[in-house]
Amino acid sequence: MPKPAANSKRSTRSVRAKAPRVLTGTVYITRQVHFNSAHRLYNPTKSQAWNTKQYGMCTNPHWHGHNYVLEVTLKGQPDPDTGYIVDLGELKRILNRAVVDKCDHRNLNDEVDFLRGIIPSTENLVIAFWQEIEPHITAGKLHCVKLYETPRNFAEYFGPDAAS
Repeated sequence: MPKPAANSKRSTRSVRAKAPRVLTGTVYITRQVHFNSAHRLYNPTKSQAWNTKQYGMCTNPHWHGHNYVLEVTLKGQPDPDTGYIVDLGELKRILNRAVVDKCDHRNLNDEVDFLRGIIPSTENLVIAFWQEIEPHITAGKLHCVKLYETPRNFAEYFGPDAAS
């Protein structure tokens, strides 16, 4: 037979929870997303011979494609209530709306409005992606946009205020 509680008042009273310790420090968090796109490296102000010399097979008028990997890094202080800089699920939703939904299985030269008139090199893409993503970041600060065109070829952009 169970024993009755020694102090029944204590067991019915709500106990005030102790606040978690708050740790301070700048943290960098990264979310990775994937998309597949076609593009052509081509400068319309130059001759086909110039484009072929400069870009080789990447200027093929019938396009070529990549399985891109986009990594976006935010920096900030963890929120004392959540421990997060930002909920990574929310960051994923931002990246999908700003970049993936617009670029996945699309021709970057012709089908993506924010890339019209831009040579879609990896270097130009990271700058354009920063411009699309940054206005949606409400927690932390956008630190880096990194785009892998292949496992060995990638570009990183640290924003317009980065030291040159």
